[in-house]
Amino acid sequence: MVSSASASWGTVIFSLVVAYVLAIVPLPEWLVHWRPAWVALVVIYWVIAQPHRFGVVAAWFTGLMLDVLVNNTLGHNALALAVIAYTTYVLHMRIRVFPLWQQCLSVLVLVGIYMLVKLMIMRAVYTGVSTPMYWVPALVSALMWPWVVLLLDLVNGRRR
Repeated sequence: MVSSASASWGTVIFSLVVAYVLAIVPLPEWLVHWRPAWVALVVIYWVIAQPHRFGVVAAWFTGLMLDVLVNNTLGHNALALAVIAYTTYVLHMRIRVFPLWQQCLSVLVLVGIYMLVKLMIMRAVYTGVSTPMYWVPALVSALMWPWVVLLLDLVNGRRR
């Protein structure tokens, strides 16, 4: 999936900015639940691609910025992204060699963990009811993973 070639911080920041824009772009009400977890996908990619550069602390700061952008409780996304960054870091050598379909399953689980942490924080802070539609972004994110890998590999300068 990724090479040992090192991407510049500009490339990483550019991909995160694009993910932030995709995360906050307005969607019709019927399409809101089908939005992939763009920022989580980019964090997973960079932790797998460059674990020595992009890790838990970078994911935490990425999550803080996302909290500010989407007006969530400060630390809500930061904690969730830090948890999946750590989990991805622990498993990155395995995920790296998986075929793409197994990577999609791994991303389904990782984004599911991200959504579970967010749900636990929401339940602790707010009184909200989650529906089965809450989990749809995890599935959509797993289906979008091959495209994210393709685009970020192109940006990263890596060829398959």
